[in-house]
Amino acid sequence: PASPAQKLVFNRVNGKRPHVLPQQVLAPEECYTLAHEENVRFVYEAWQQVEQQLDGSRSGESACGPVQYVEKTPNPGLKNFVPIDLEEWWAQQFLAKIENCS
Repeated sequence: PASPAQKLVFNRVNGKRPHVLPQQVLAPEECYTLAHEENVRFVYEAWQQVEQQLDGSRSGESACGPVQYVEKTPNPGLKNFVPIDLEEWWAQQFLAKIENCS
């Protein structure tokens, strides 16, 4: 198994706040409805519950619960497939926006 990618951490330099960009340069802030936030919370909490149950079944705590699917005969077309690290992708997008603004 490959080692996990390093996570980017954004710290303030010398405790100073970053320079504020003019309002027209900043992208408009997204607005989320209450229903959207409830849906996100529901999915997040349900997924956390599944992960806890998976961890419990791996350690032998529970005989029933979710089962992780693993293909018995992997598709040869997906031999070189590498899943995307969304956190890393978002960090790269964020840094690209910063570089384009300066």
